[in-house]
Amino acid sequence: MSFFRQLLSNRKANIGLTLLGVFVLIATIGPYLVRDASEFLTTPLSPPDSEFWLGSTSQGQDVFAQTIVGARTSLLIGFLVGIVVVAIGATVGIAAGFFGGWVDDVLSLLTNVFLIIPGLPLAVVLAAYLEAGPVSIAFVLILTGWAWNARVIRAQTLSLRRKDFVAAAIVAGESRLRIMFFEILPNMTSLIVSGFIGATVYAIGAQVGLEFLALGDVSKVTWGTNLYWAANNQALLTESWWTIVPTGVCVALVGFALVMINFAIDEITNPRLRSEGGWKAVVRAAGVTPGFSTPVLRRGSLADSNALADSSAPALSKEAS
Repeated sequence: MSFFRQLLSNRKANIGLTLLGVFVLIATIGPYLVRDASEFLTTPLSPPDSEFWLGSTSQGQDVFAQTIVGARTSLLIGFLVGIVVVAIGATVGIAAGFFGGWVDDVLSLLTNVFLIIPGLPLAVVLAAYLEAGPVSIAFVLILTGWAWNARVIRAQTLSLRRKDFVAAAIVAGESRLRIMFFEILPNMTSLIVSGFIGATVYAIGAQVGLEFLALGDVSKVTWGTNLYWAANNQALLTESWWTIVPTGVCVALVGFALVMINFAIDEITNPRLRSEGGWKAVVRAAGVTPGFSTPVLRRGSLADSNALADSSAPALSKEAS
């Protein structure tokens, strides 16, 4: 629980979680509060006004409604793919690192095969031959995205496999599955969360990209199909910026929120970044703005920061040791 408390106290994490929470809330209840996203409501390519806040498409559909409705499918695919990719990667990685021997050889070979195959080109080829739809897109992204997580988790498992608590669990007669998922896996919480965030960012971007290339079901309202129809109807030539910008900004903001959370996790779990953050706090308390150069502080300027330095010293000395 201390990891999550540190995460909630991190400014970058607060920004990312707040922004992501807003989008999740919009995707959950937003479609019930807006007009029918597929209905022809007004003059085609009408600019934003008081009635249609983000204007209309070339078919007279409400861009605001399409942006809100499209969030649900895109975020759902992104989070679903992130969860499944991390689950597969964690299972394969822990099994390879824990069992070793021929199990490690076979699973590592399988992982390396998927790592050397370019993910996005393979996703494009598979999506072109499968039935168009969100399920096919999710399947393609899961198939092409699990290997990296498996490789990283295998390396961490190899390190944890030699720890005393694992040896104690083996001597105590605990089953292999219990040791893998109840002893080793909880010690990789930050790595798992970071992998999930990375996989989710990849999934949302890839899903939007594949549907923009017409490899999804273009009759469904998603962020990807919004961009597809905008490009298909020559939005740039007609200067209908309002059919592109809202969806593009939403994708960018969701990616920004997830990356901020990932940065916060890295700051919490990386000892070097934790140590750097502690010294920056001491320097700021002395009235000096941290920069690339090493600040030189007078003894008197540190008088007001002694308490902060004393509180940071135990943690910093422990990390240094």
